[in-house]
Amino acid sequence: MLLLASLQACRVQPDTDPVVTPGGKSADQYTGDVATQWAALQLKITKSTAGFTPPVASRAYGYAGIAMYEAVVPGMPTGKSLVGQLQGLTALPQVESGQIYNWALSANAAEAAMLRSLYPTTSAANKATIDSLETALLTAFKETDETVNQRSAEFGKKIAAALFDWSKTDGGDAGYSRNFPASYVVPTGAGLWQPTENGQKIPMQPYWGQNRTFVKANNELPMPKPLPYSTDAKSATFAQYFDVYTKSKNLTQTEKEIAVWWADNPAETFTPPGHSYSIARIAALTAKATLAKAAETFARTGISVADAFTLCWRCKYVYNNIRPYTYIRLAIDPSWTAFWPAPPFPGFPSGHATQSSSAATVLTALYGENFAFTDDSHIGRAKDAQRNIEFKARSFTSFTQAAQESADSRFYGNIHTRQDNETGLTEGKKIGTNVNALAWQK
Repeated sequence: MLLLASLQACRVQPDTDPVVTPGGKSADQYTGDVATQWAALQLKITKSTAGFTPPVASRAYGYAGIAMYEAVVPGMPTGKSLVGQLQGLTALPQVESGQIYNWALSANAAEAAMLRSLYPTTSAANKATIDSLETALLTAFKETDETVNQRSAEFGKKIAAALFDWSKTDGGDAGYSRNFPASYVVPTGAGLWQPTENGQKIPMQPYWGQNRTFVKANNELPMPKPLPYSTDAKSATFAQYFDVYTKSKNLTQTEKEIAVWWADNPAETFTPPGHSYSIARIAALTAKATLAKAAETFARTGISVADAFTLCWRCKYVYNNIRPYTYIRLAIDPSWTAFWPAPPFPGFPSGHATQSSSAATVLTALYGENFAFTDDSHIGRAKDAQRNIEFKARSFTSFTQAAQESADSRFYGNIHTRQDNETGLTEGKKIGTNVNALAWQK
């Protein structure tokens, strides 16, 4: 009996994650086409759906990326589910033991269902496009065995339904309907945010920082502090804003192009987190990623930008930091005009810098430090007529270089100080590092 007890104690507990069913193809034996095509459609839908401001959009990319990953992770021999790793995600539907699945069809069904749920107010044309893409990919990847096709699609739908139910508990559900809540009382006082050029009196998503982060370790990160407010010309704070003012007087043509390229205004583009999701798509296409690699790429990127916006917005509304537009007119030049209009929310830290750095950190972990790529996200757009700037593709030798340029673009646009950007880059790297630290492998 003692020997039996000893043997039982030494026995390794079985891994609770689903395993690849013998006889079927694993997820890394499919191309990444399903993943990259759905990512492209989500970018398009985000751009054309009312209410999808940067915070709201970041959340949608997060859930879509996770759905893509969880729909195929049972087909990844070494991949590990995020169940039990993300806050509040305690269970998901499981594959049937001993059955064969087509992981491309699982991902296809999951993304179609998730986008329908995340964008319920999108146009009829966009909804028809979701239907069309789902049908086209089903036709392209289906098996001769219709039972396998149905089983695979049903699994993807179940994953999407379960994840969408989970999403309703994070505090951001239907955020597109309350971007500027009238209930919010704007704090007043020296150094605090005030309406800028656009006259928007209620700032965007003041409660967004109360949302649940995906990664618990991100929620526990200490909050950075801005420099203390001062209009003293000898103060460090004055120097920060005077630097913005000086740069506005001597912008080069390249700096103007960078400012416009990364602006990513809602309704005109797929938003700043969408730009990171677009770069993730470019990386997957450039590397010819398999379905398994592409799904993990979008999951990591989506989680990283979503958590970045939650934490950045939390910090913004703790300090309600004044924008250059207001400070410079108050303390330096009453008639000053920025190159780019300030967005309607507090300055510190920069959302662009935070989410770009977070995404760059996860993409670097997946594709390497020296991954060269060309960002053609805005090719085809008509030039910015007001500033006479053409949209020209940007080439980079690393994701970190791209994140730095994204941050710099806000300084060139005269809407952020260097402090905003440097803090965002630093905090974003911490957020991305925590996403990378999840157990992605068994």
